[in-house]
Amino acid sequence: MEIIKQKFFEVTTSVLPVTLIALVLNFTLTPLGGPLTARLIIGAALIIAGLTIFLFGVDLGITPIGNHMGELITRPNKIIVITAAGLLLGFFVSIAEPDLHILASQVSTVTDGAISKSSIVVYVSVGIAVMLSVGLVRIVYNISLFKVLTVLYLIIFGIAVITSREFLAISFDASGATTGALTVPFILAIGHGVASLKKDSKASEKDSFGLVAIASTGAILSVMLMSILSKRQELSGSLDVAVGAGDSIIEPFISKIGHINYEVLLALLPILVLYVSTVPIANRLRIVTAKYDFIRICKGVFYTHVGLVLFLTGVNGGFLDVGVMIGYKLASYSSPIYLIASGFILGLVTILAEPAVYVLTRQVEDVTSGYIKRKDITLALSLGVGISVALSMLRILVPEIQLWHYLLPGYIVAVGLMYIVPKLFIGIAFDAGGVASGPMTATFILAFAQGAAERIDHANVLVDGFGIIAMVAMTPIITLQLLGLIYKIKSEKM
Repeated sequence: MEIIKQKFFEVTTSVLPVTLIALVLNFTLTPLGGPLTARLIIGAALIIAGLTIFLFGVDLGITPIGNHMGELITRPNKIIVITAAGLLLGFFVSIAEPDLHILASQVSTVTDGAISKSSIVVYVSVGIAVMLSVGLVRIVYNISLFKVLTVLYLIIFGIAVITSREFLAISFDASGATTGALTVPFILAIGHGVASLKKDSKASEKDSFGLVAIASTGAILSVMLMSILSKRQELSGSLDVAVGAGDSIIEPFISKIGHINYEVLLALLPILVLYVSTVPIANRLRIVTAKYDFIRICKGVFYTHVGLVLFLTGVNGGFLDVGVMIGYKLASYSSPIYLIASGFILGLVTILAEPAVYVLTRQVEDVTSGYIKRKDITLALSLGVGISVALSMLRILVPEIQLWHYLLPGYIVAVGLMYIVPKLFIGIAFDAGGVASGPMTATFILAFAQGAAERIDHANVLVDGFGIIAMVAMTPIITLQLLGLIYKIKSEKM
């Protein structure tokens, strides 16, 4: 019960600030009307309840499955087993990631089905699976993380040259959306299991970070390749803002819950089946899997299912429509300051309230023996994310500014910093991209950007409405490496 209370507090502090900002805007700059305001409150309640149950289920079931699989695939100590397991596990855990489903749904809605939700989910999951295997092989063969990431991002920006603007935005957003609350704990658990094989404790510590960063590049590459293979270089998109402003309050939730329940069941079932099928093998290898643990893990998967259904129902029934409407109405003002300032505040509050940020800041403080304080990291991250959302709003308002104008120099700086910061910070920094791009970014802020892009005459929702998750995910990579550089300079002076 104490764990559930803790999860509830973490989720509430994450969701409530964004909800309060939306309510303040409703009573000031962007009146939403009674039904939509009610749906915002109901949606927020469902999201809080859903995420609380979901995170409890992840701790109880999904993370132990990741630990179980990590120990199982490393026990034979054969690279072929690790590679094959990485492919299988990476695919199935990515398919179940809620943030990816939200992004894929938004892409399908904006393109009116020209890019289907299932195609995005499958392509991205394949990319995650392939790069997860690459990351595990890197750990086994002790290949430097900065070398692997340098090569991967050179390939990404090489392919980006021939990728359309529409798919470029979606591909980088997919990278941030895939590293969510389900995928990250699972991948970290597997990575820790493989890294623990090493006798060198320092090498093991460094290699336990960075696996999420490598896996997330698979999402970028897969969507870019999807663009090339499908030969869809030019796409247009739009949103029907009036659809979300209907008079019904309960119907949007009721109409979606059945389909969401079915999709979540299909997504989680393979993970459970995979776990159950490996229990006999684990017993033969004398890997401890007691009956109590087995039952507890199955319960955890059930809680994950229930929480995921409630979360996605709250998102699709209320939060997305409210985000779109607020963005649309703020963009209607003649002065751009309302849109840019609101974007900055939303980015600032979102990262401050993100539960995983507390874990990340504590981790960095411990690694630096207190040289870099948690409050300094939090301040730097929140300002960085606030600025990145504000810059995304500026990109929507100014037609000459394109996404690559931000991402190219940003990642050049990020890759360059890898060669001068302490190696431990590289993995932490690149993994942290998933921390910033959490549930509120993948839902409310993404919808907010799309609503603004729909209202601006010269903007394209498919080009300008996406890319904001990519911006938010890039900020911690640079911020934490800069903090690592500060730590290095301070250490050398002592």
